[in-house]
Amino acid sequence: MKKEEIVEIFKLLKQLYPDAKCSLDFNTPFEMMIAVMLSAQCTDERVNKVTAEFFTTYNKPEDFANMPIDKIENLIHSCGFYHNKAKNIKLASQKILNDFNGEVPKTMEELMTIPGVGRKSANVIMLEAFNNPQGIAVDTHVKRLSKRIGFSNKSEPEKIEQDLLKQIPKEYWKDANHVLIWHGRNICKSQNPKCEKCPLHHLCKNPVK
Repeated sequence: MKKEEIVEIFKLLKQLYPDAKCSLDFNTPFEMMIAVMLSAQCTDERVNKVTAEFFTTYNKPEDFANMPIDKIENLIHSCGFYHNKAKNIKLASQKILNDFNGEVPKTMEELMTIPGVGRKSANVIMLEAFNNPQGIAVDTHVKRLSKRIGFSNKSEPEKIEQDLLKQIPKEYWKDANHVLIWHGRNICKSQNPKCEKCPLHHLCKNPVK
């Protein structure tokens, strides 16, 4: 895809979604990390309801590091996959206390050493908590749009991200994380996409028939 087409795509999306931002609620990098971990296979809306109930009391690594695992499970139960998520929250809290002086690290490499934090989560944390985008988080929306628009024909998130980073100018990385997701939720849906309303239709390489 030509650079001018890519720039036009993100200018159009930015105009369409001027207020696009992360949907997860948080006040600190640690809260962001917990919210991202809970968001796997769960809606942001559900995560926000759950974290609103316990972040007022439990919102630091030391709160979870020594908390009984069954108590963590009870706090996050409705987010799904709570056994594994609770285990990762406890281990992540312990690692942050032991290896990073109680502070969420500010590099991709260090973030990805934390249990439960993969590349996608690390990308989100770097962008949202530290305003320092290092890549583009590839969720189901970004994966779908990347194929339809023509950014990538890969299926693995890591390879899709590499295709995106090669094509999208770095000044658009921050917006890309937000506007692609919002466009996927609102117009370029998995089922019954609203192609007739899409401002990118003339640029889309694989529109839905």
